[in-house]
Amino acid sequence: MNEEARAQRTFLTLWVCLTVIKILIAARLPLFVDEAFYWQEGRHLAAAYSDLPGLTAWMTRLGTAIGGQHVLAIRMPFLLLAALLPWLLAGIGTRWFGAVAGWRAGMLVLLMPLSGSLGIMAVPDVPLAFATVLCLDAGARLLRQIDAAGAAELALGLVIGALSHYRFVGVIGVGFVALLLLPEGRRVLLDVRVWVALALGIAAWAPLIAWNIENADAGLRFQLVDRHPWTFQLTGLLFLVIQAALVTPLLFFALLQVLARAFGKASDMPSQWRYFGLLGGLSTLGYFLLGFFADVERVSFHWTMPGYLPLLLAVPALLRRWPLWLRRATWAMCGAGLAVVLGYYLVASVPRWRADLASSKVYPYNFAGWDVLAQAVREELARHPGQTGMLADNFKVGAELGFALGDDAIPVLDHPLNIKHGRAPQLRLWNLHSDGASPTAQLLVVGASEVQYKGLLAQYHALCERLGPLPPPRVVNVDHGRQRFLLFYLPRREEAAAQPSADAPCTAPAMAWIDVPVDGATVPGRFEVSGWAFKDGVGLRGVEVTLDGKVVAQAEYGLPNPGVASYWKISDDPNHPNVGFRAQVDARNLRSGRHWLGLRLQASDGSIETWSEQPIDLSRHE
Repeated sequence: MNEEARAQRTFLTLWVCLTVIKILIAARLPLFVDEAFYWQEGRHLAAAYSDLPGLTAWMTRLGTAIGGQHVLAIRMPFLLLAALLPWLLAGIGTRWFGAVAGWRAGMLVLLMPLSGSLGIMAVPDVPLAFATVLCLDAGARLLRQIDAAGAAELALGLVIGALSHYRFVGVIGVGFVALLLLPEGRRVLLDVRVWVALALGIAAWAPLIAWNIENADAGLRFQLVDRHPWTFQLTGLLFLVIQAALVTPLLFFALLQVLARAFGKASDMPSQWRYFGLLGGLSTLGYFLLGFFADVERVSFHWTMPGYLPLLLAVPALLRRWPLWLRRATWAMCGAGLAVVLGYYLVASVPRWRADLASSKVYPYNFAGWDVLAQAVREELARHPGQTGMLADNFKVGAELGFALGDDAIPVLDHPLNIKHGRAPQLRLWNLHSDGASPTAQLLVVGASEVQYKGLLAQYHALCERLGPLPPPRVVNVDHGRQRFLLFYLPRREEAAAQPSADAPCTAPAMAWIDVPVDGATVPGRFEVSGWAFKDGVGLRGVEVTLDGKVVAQAEYGLPNPGVASYWKISDDPNHPNVGFRAQVDARNLRSGRHWLGLRLQASDGSIETWSEQPIDLSRHE
């Protein structure tokens, strides 16, 4: 078998296997919170939205229209586009670098973790990458010969990109600069057919421009101002490290070599090759620079992918110059990196495996617990028959519950998350922003783990200011409480009575902390548990200690701990400063190894709240 046939067969085998694996994962993986909001946007069809142009929402709507209300149906259009990407890159590579290099470029697209995992989630990066490749191919064709077919492909790519994301502006700008830097590119820009294609691409931005004009530039301001501090920060170095890890180190080094060649002296290099390098290099360097001035948390690791795709085309030719062992190590590292990423998605889709990550920093909380929450909500609504409406405390809860319950119009309270993610203007346009007033009873669902712990009590008090003293909640702890929801049954509240008295005490959910043992500590068979707990408004009457969900000790509650009140200055628990607790736990009858330590907080009003659990390692019995 010759080299070309072997490369083609390897590509086909990888493509089939990885496509099947991605479909299976996509069918099991719970919706990411952004996906749920895109689904909600798809149920409220519009030309543009507060966070994005319309294409992502339209694709989710198309998927559910064909496949029904299922996560795989939402993701299927994105899986289809992602499955086409390697073929497009392989075709481009074959045309300019030869068949063997083309098939290997397609394999790199399949195996690079950033591109190989595309399509598993219904996110705008998929059509954005697809549009980038179309424009990449069209530009290379036009550099060779300007014709109507190349201009039409360019127009299609520009339209899809404009309907995908604000970030496509960067692709357009980089492409324009790359053409200006090439003599053949400047000739392309003088042709009227190319300008017709550009005009069609510009017209595709009209819905987004119109939305911003009608809404005081809310979307544009969010993308360019609200998300970023625009100050230099050394944490941008972390962005580069993450890039090297997610591309895989050896492939990342190869991409940098291709980038360097594109900016070097290469008069004998074909214009298309230089075009690919300039297009990828300018885009990649731009995002690397952005990482030093923008909020690292908001410059997502996948933003650089449109820059990597052009560079990948030249990597197979570069790898031929490397020693055999280094080439093999590069391919093996790519495969291992993709396996890690796909494995992470698989773990996130299996509750038992996901729960094992509950104490780690890589816990996939945006995927976790929505099915459990939906079932709890159904049970609570069944307990309160009649007219009981829903009320979510943030857009994540509203969108995820909306998908699970088939309700795209769940009202949402004002919340910092709505503003941080640019969804507040859209909720107002849908008339889903609520002040809490309702002519019917409501089931309020609060995502307690969506707020940093130091700000959680203030968030509870903000709820009290809107809704009055909160009734005892039903606590839904998912994965040992790493994802935590609170369900409150609220009586009807007319608009005239929407604002409670400022003098009314705030009855809020309980707060607690375990000081000893610390999270992840190793403890003997007999050990002490101590900490503090309080409940604003009514106070606590007792604390029970649990191991793996079972009560193992009754704590002594009411010990002096004045530091708690001095830290939580707004707390109005009547028991302050006596909110400490201590208990002796005898766990000698339990096996050694990992166990989960928790609390049951008994309120003075008779309610009981289960606190989040933390891991401890039990040593051999004394």
